[in-house]
Amino acid sequence: MLHHVSVGVHNVERAARFYDPVLKTLGYRRVMEFLPHAIGYGESRERPEFWIQLPHNQQPPTSGNGAHVAFLAKSRQVVGKFHEAALKQGGSNNGEPGPRPDYGPSYYGAFIYDLDGNKIEAMLTVTVKRVAKQAAKKRGSSKRNATPANKPRKAKKKSRR
Repeated sequence: MLHHVSVGVHNVERAARFYDPVLKTLGYRRVMEFLPHAIGYGESRERPEFWIQLPHNQQPPTSGNGAHVAFLAKSRQVVGKFHEAALKQGGSNNGEPGPRPDYGPSYYGAFIYDLDGNKIEAMLTVTVKRVAKQAAKKRGSSKRNATPANKPRKAKKKSRR
C-alpha cells in the first residue's frame, strides 16, 4: 500500500547517527543520501522505504500527534534489540518490548521516541499457530537427536560395492 514514509528531523547527520544502528537491528541500512537534506533507508537502493529529512518548507520539524511509524520485526528478540539500540543512541522509551493485547492477541511491539520526538515502533504478530509450529519443530529436532541413556547408538552398516 505505501511506497515510503518520511519523518522530519532538525539535523539529518545527527538523526542518521541515531537511525543507522537502530534500523540495522531490523535489517535496514542507508540506501540513498541527499546530504545535508535527506537519507533513505531500506533493504535495497531500488526501494528506500523510510526517510529522515529536513522539512521541505525549511521550518523546524514537528512530530505528528497521533502519528507513528511501525517497522516489522522478524522476532521478539529483534524487537528487543531495536528498543535497546534506540535507548543506547539517546532515544526515549515509550513502551518496553512486550505483548500489546489492546492491539490484538498476537501483537508484540516496542515503542520509542527518536531524537526529534518522532514515535517509532518495532513490532510483529506472533500467531498461536506459528508458535505451536516452532515448538513442535524444536521438539521433533530434539527427539531425532536424542539417544536414550541406556541404549548405545547402532553403528551404520557399510555397503559393499
